[in-house]
Amino acid sequence: MAKENVCIVYGGKSAEHDVSILTAQNVLNAIDKNQYQIDIIYITNEGDWKKKENIVDTINDIDTLRLTDVAAGEISQLLSIGSTGNAYSAVFPVLHGPNGEDGTIQGLFEVLDIPYVGNGVLAASSSMDKLVMKQLFAHRGLPQLPYVSFLRSEYHKYESNILKLVHDKLEYPVFVKPANLGSSVGISKCNDEEELKIGIEEAFQFDRKLVIEQGINAREIEVAVLGNDYPETTTPGEVIKDVAFYDYKAKYKDGKIKLDIPADLDEAVQTTLRNMAVEAFKATDCSGLLRADFFVTEDNQIFINETNAMPGFTAYSMYPRLWENMGVTYAELIEQLIELAKEKYEDKKQNKYKID
Repeated sequence: MAKENVCIVYGGKSAEHDVSILTAQNVLNAIDKNQYQIDIIYITNEGDWKKKENIVDTINDIDTLRLTDVAAGEISQLLSIGSTGNAYSAVFPVLHGPNGEDGTIQGLFEVLDIPYVGNGVLAASSSMDKLVMKQLFAHRGLPQLPYVSFLRSEYHKYESNILKLVHDKLEYPVFVKPANLGSSVGISKCNDEEELKIGIEEAFQFDRKLVIEQGINAREIEVAVLGNDYPETTTPGEVIKDVAFYDYKAKYKDGKIKLDIPADLDEAVQTTLRNMAVEAFKATDCSGLLRADFFVTEDNQIFINETNAMPGFTAYSMYPRLWENMGVTYAELIEQLIELAKEKYEDKKQNKYKID
């Protein structure tokens, strides 16, 4: 039986570039190479495209692969016909952050009419923008903590008014976040106005729009969602931190966190969390996968924090480990996501694009 052609796209012009490389190496080594012929496309931090075809061996260090440059004019042809001349069954973008997780590359796949793993343009872009995400959650009736949002130009023009708004609406500690980044890049926990000002300037290095959220003393609980029109969820897991704030360094460099799977929660709370995760999935019209992150207080109040349309996807990340706890291995999860991509593509083909 002929192998299906699959292309893994990774890297990207994003502050989360290194996370994507780590994810790609994990996926590349786990995917069933007896079932799939695997090509890779690497996008540099400068936005250049490179490729390698027919990966068959285990990769100890993906950075050492000898890649071939792809000219800008060749990109659409490469994605459309693949290395063998047969179209890809699916393209698997494991890109994190802007220019990959925000709907931009998904739009390219849509224009080229290519099946791809994960969320579409609307779901990716609305899940990436924390302010839009919060507005959609509010429309769906999902409980959230108070927050304030503003643009870089507004802050530089009305700094004192914005600081007063933060003081009037929120209580310290607060969290300052770029609206369009993940992996805790550019996020600061602030305990007073001086730290707030520093945190705001730090976050504005990564985005023109910020969200400042009310801090809370609560457990951090996450639920994985998988599917298209009828998504399934996992039992919740908990992020256990050895640091005050779960930032990028703690996540990916220091190892100062552990994941408690399943989380020690009442059955009723687990059910509520899983139902809310599905509501969040539907609120942003997701497909394929989503990780929903929640706060759960000591008295079992639940607040949705955010969702991630392309969650951390190394073999040791929360999303795959939550599914492993449900009996789905990492390799099986990859296969299911490819099948969901093909299902979504076939469903889209039922749409009419001209009037008889």
